[in-house]
Amino acid sequence: MSKGYVLVINPGSTSTKVALFKNNENIIQENLSHSSEELAKYDRIADQFTYRKDIIVKWLNDNGYKVEELIAVVGRGGLLSPIPSGVYTVTDKMIEDLQVGVQGEHASNLGGLIARSIADTVNISSYIVDPVSVDEFDDIARVSGMPEIKRKSLLHALNVKAIAYSVANDMKKDVEDLNLVIAHLGGGISVVPLRKGKMVDANNANEMGPFSPERVGGLPVGDIAKMCFSGKYTFKELKQKLRGKGGLVAYLGTNDAREVLKMIENGDKNAKLIFEAMAYQIAKEIGSMATVINGKVDAVVLTGGVAYSKYLTDYITDMVGFIAPVIVKPGEDEMKALNEGVLRIINNVDIVKIYENEVK
Repeated sequence: MSKGYVLVINPGSTSTKVALFKNNENIIQENLSHSSEELAKYDRIADQFTYRKDIIVKWLNDNGYKVEELIAVVGRGGLLSPIPSGVYTVTDKMIEDLQVGVQGEHASNLGGLIARSIADTVNISSYIVDPVSVDEFDDIARVSGMPEIKRKSLLHALNVKAIAYSVANDMKKDVEDLNLVIAHLGGGISVVPLRKGKMVDANNANEMGPFSPERVGGLPVGDIAKMCFSGKYTFKELKQKLRGKGGLVAYLGTNDAREVLKMIENGDKNAKLIFEAMAYQIAKEIGSMATVINGKVDAVVLTGGVAYSKYLTDYITDMVGFIAPVIVKPGEDEMKALNEGVLRIINNVDIVKIYENEVK
């Protein structure tokens, strides 16, 4: 068993979750909020690096812990080049790709950057675990219909993998013996078919599939093309409409499912229609992904923060229950999953991977 602490860092769009673990015990955890005014000072997400790092170090010190007490630092992985599932040490090449955003800008890109910077000050290892760019797709799943564009594997891999192992443990089976369809329901939505533990397909949560609390999902491409050339929007404005200001936000002015449920309870028929439309689209995507594994599905799993809504999960269950038993595991314990990845390396259960050697 290790004698020091593992610092876990999970940057989000407007906050940074931080936690300190001693072996499997979560010693302390906090969600460090960042005001929109503060973040507006930075042109690119990568530019927030020093600001967010300094806040994390201050949080450690304010709670009576020192960087010298750490044995490892792990950050949520970002939009890197496609790589297999696993635990990766943060290398110079990874830092370079996170800084430029090889597959786009995302708050999670800061995870590896900050982890490496803090770890280097005391000469310890830094890691990421199952970044959103984990790619286990079948080749057939990459074909889009337009040769110039390939379908990409960009999904909530960390939580999907962690939930898959949790479900397998509950069923007293190995994850490699199960076929699952897991729907991660958060600010973005990933619906993922797992064949024998491998994530062989998924909607790109930023661009495809069901709309979500703040993203538009799949849209009619002809209408989008017209909007692009209408002269009404800049590229930046259109990107914001697609991700961040789409979905529930666009229709109802909030990305909080709890607020939408209050609207419905107060008799708001439009809120009911939109919320049920989101559930309807999620269920359709689950049905679609069930065909990827030939309908041989051991369980459909609903997870993520929005899965706390029984209204939503009941609606989805009514639509997809014929496929397989539906398991609801609300929330996401990404902090625990990140720590467990590091422990697998420390305890020699798993072998750390080198990013540049694994890029597909």
